[in-house]
Amino acid sequence: MGEYAREPCPMRIMEDLGGAFAIGFMGGGIFNGIKGFCNAPTGFRRRFKSAFHSATTRAPQVGGSFAVWGGVFAAIDCSLVGIRKKEDAWNGIISGGLTGGILSARSGVASMVGSAVFGACLLAMIEGYSLWFMQVYETEQYRQQPPIFQDPPPIFKDPPNGKV
Repeated sequence: MGEYAREPCPMRIMEDLGGAFAIGFMGGGIFNGIKGFCNAPTGFRRRFKSAFHSATTRAPQVGGSFAVWGGVFAAIDCSLVGIRKKEDAWNGIISGGLTGGILSARSGVASMVGSAVFGACLLAMIEGYSLWFMQVYETEQYRQQPPIFQDPPPIFKDPPNGKV
């Protein structure tokens, strides 16, 4: 499967960490900027200042939370690749469940189990959609007719007497 041909594991962890931080930082900045704008007192200047302050204060924290999740997920995924000696959808599903459980371990056993189940279900949906999309894309690609190439019409015709 072409999807699983990615970077080797040490670099994959760093790549996923950085990507997760970037997604969390941008999403947290947008979300908290809108939230700060809506919760500010009236007046454009006050609303803009509140939106900017809210976005710049909370976006790094949200990005850090995403980075922790992405780093733990990638580390577990790489460990499973090393243990199982294969890369498939089960690695992602198991990694999502273990990541959810590990990150909520401080909240108690019930919360840990609930987060593990939620993480595994979320990753199962993502992996299932990914496999479905690849299958649909491959079948659509093979259904298309190959293009029929024709010779282009000649631009210059030879004169009938052969002289140019």
